[in-house]
Amino acid sequence: MDRSEYAILAVIAAATVGLGVFTTTQPLGTFLVESAREALSTTAAMAWVTWWALVVGFAIAGGVEAWTSGEEVSELLEGHGPREIGYGSLFGFVSSSCSYSAIATAKNLFKKGGSAAATLGAFMFASTNLVIEIGAVIWILLGWQFLVADILGGFILIGLMAFGFVYLVPDEVVEQARRNVQDEGSETVRDPVCGMEVDPDETEYSVERDGRTFYFCSKSCKESFDPEEANTTVRERATSLSGWKALADKQWKEWGMLWDEIAIGFVFAGLIAGFIPDAVWTSVFSGPTFGLPVYVFWTAVLGAVIGVATFVCSVGNVPFGAVLFSNGLPFGSVLSYIYADLIVPPIVDAYREYYGTTFAAVLSGMIFVAAVLTGVVIHFVFLGAGLIPAPESVQIAEVSIEADYKLVLNVFATGLFGVLYWLHRSESVGDDGHGGHGEAAQAGD
Repeated sequence: MDRSEYAILAVIAAATVGLGVFTTTQPLGTFLVESAREALSTTAAMAWVTWWALVVGFAIAGGVEAWTSGEEVSELLEGHGPREIGYGSLFGFVSSSCSYSAIATAKNLFKKGGSAAATLGAFMFASTNLVIEIGAVIWILLGWQFLVADILGGFILIGLMAFGFVYLVPDEVVEQARRNVQDEGSETVRDPVCGMEVDPDETEYSVERDGRTFYFCSKSCKESFDPEEANTTVRERATSLSGWKALADKQWKEWGMLWDEIAIGFVFAGLIAGFIPDAVWTSVFSGPTFGLPVYVFWTAVLGAVIGVATFVCSVGNVPFGAVLFSNGLPFGSVLSYIYADLIVPPIVDAYREYYGTTFAAVLSGMIFVAAVLTGVVIHFVFLGAGLIPAPESVQIAEVSIEADYKLVLNVFATGLFGVLYWLHRSESVGDDGHGGHGEAAQAGD
């Protein structure tokens, strides 16, 4: 996130506190002290109960990237049938990217010939909302019902996006967007060590091996590259020190992209929980005055709007979503809020730069509509099945460190985090080689 985004978030935070000040019935001093204490407590509690899930989730995602062989996938995504949509969803799931990285990778796949449905629909959405770490945090903070709903809703949303691209968006609009992105200049490639997207024309670090050119984001990645490890098996990588070094490098890349958004999500959840009086939530979510379908629909729209306005993406959305649900936002509307992370203003601006204004508007509008409709459908499906949990079930209690399973898991996670950080910082990992395995070389090989 850049400075302007932080500035906007600071304004939103100040507005949150200001709303509480103007609506509270308590004495101002008492309100500020108690609200600040509750905000800090909520933030700390959410961080405490999810720390182990974040560490393990990032480690598993890093292992998937580091221990499985890379391959060019754009040719597998050229159609818009179930096979291509399935491949796009699968590759998105294992890519485990932040929203900004996901849209860059999807752009490259689309640029190389992948269909809009498989790349900008399935891959881009799955790589942000169907990945391991967000699933773990949803399970911890919101419960297993939300996890199942997130997965089921994700497939519904991908299906809606595919339907829109195939049957509603004119082919000439899609192809004009492809021409726009092909005219922007050289495409990026993946650093085979850390997995970061690299512009071959701008990076100073590259290596020639067997007629292939590998590009790197930094000197350390170039020095730790070992092309021989591309031919090792998953078992060999998982049982070698160099394989774990590769895992550490890739999971640290994910931390580097997402730590600030995760932290912001916790902080905003604390601010909302602490400074917005119950009376405000009661007035906003006053119940289905005009019938339940209308109520669920307009709150799903509201949830998507909140998702756009908060600027927070991916895992960082979940803590805020837990606070919204505990204060009255309906079950399906929370999903609409979470799914809207791909249309926050900076990402929409990136769409405009990549594809042109017309296609950016079409893509953003499709994501918004799909997020709202998916939230509504999932709400009534789970309502009919009796699977919607009570809002009280997701409230975060006061922080207390006890000798229970959370303490054991967090101690384990902290130790794992320390070991992986040490491996990431290590220049060498022994006689069996360096860093991660080589995966993709030049785009198009």
